[in-house]
Amino acid sequence: QQLLSSAVAIGIFSALGFLSPANRGSLLLATICLFCLFSFGGAHRAGRLHRKFRGSSWTQCAVLMAVGFPGLCFVVFVIANLMLHYLGSTGAVPISTMLAVVFFWFGVSAPLAAAGSYLGFIGEPIIEFPLPADTMPRPIPDQPWFLGFAPTIVLGGILPFGACFVELFFVLSSMWMDQYYYVFGFLLLVFCILLITCAEVTVVLVYFQLCSEDYHWWWRSFIASGSTAIYVFIYSAIYFSKLEANLAVTYVIYFGYMFVFSFGLFLLCGSVGFAAALWFITQIYSSIKVD
Repeated sequence: QQLLSSAVAIGIFSALGFLSPANRGSLLLATICLFCLFSFGGAHRAGRLHRKFRGSSWTQCAVLMAVGFPGLCFVVFVIANLMLHYLGSTGAVPISTMLAVVFFWFGVSAPLAAAGSYLGFIGEPIIEFPLPADTMPRPIPDQPWFLGFAPTIVLGGILPFGACFVELFFVLSSMWMDQYYYVFGFLLLVFCILLITCAEVTVVLVYFQLCSEDYHWWWRSFIASGSTAIYVFIYSAIYFSKLEANLAVTYVIYFGYMFVFSFGLFLLCGSVGFAAALWFITQIYSSIKVD
């Protein structure tokens, strides 16, 4: 939810003209600030889901929300920046800016994540499933090959990627070819289509999985829609051939940042697919009448 809220807010502000693509520093600063501020809502939702699935500790949820994805971003950023400093590049970020990022992380984002996880796990009432879960797990019959883990991952990611790969070319050109991107309204529309496609594909896959009496749907739904990021990373590797790179630092920076981008997209699309599957299962099981 944190990544989704940040991406939607950035898309809306950019489409309305509040963030100019000519000033990329303002776009990056707005992304960092919104991501830190939305950490409360994301951690609150994560805390409620953690308790809903019988989690025992809100601190574990808070630590993962505060350190997980931001920590990965910071590690890649520090490695790339150290290499730029070593080469004497003017694109290296000064130490004062890095300290400001650390302040936003541990002074704003982490406390909000801790508070959101606590209120979501303890302060809010637990969300009940429509039917009680059986204490004895049923045996799962043999599944057809097309409902295996690998086929569902391949099918779950290719359709959402097909909905956004054309626009992805222009986004990568704006990021790495020093070109300006102005059609944020159309990008927001493509982003909405991507999310809808992830939700629909995940619901269909979960439906077929339940019809085959396989009730292990939670991680399958998350990974199936999140596998869109695998196709995005492969596409970015193909796009890298257009850059004609001849320095090792270029490979590290490009693939490091694209890995972070792809992993963030994996978390975002996976969360959307999981939320759609959870809503679908809650709806179909709430219509069952138990005497």
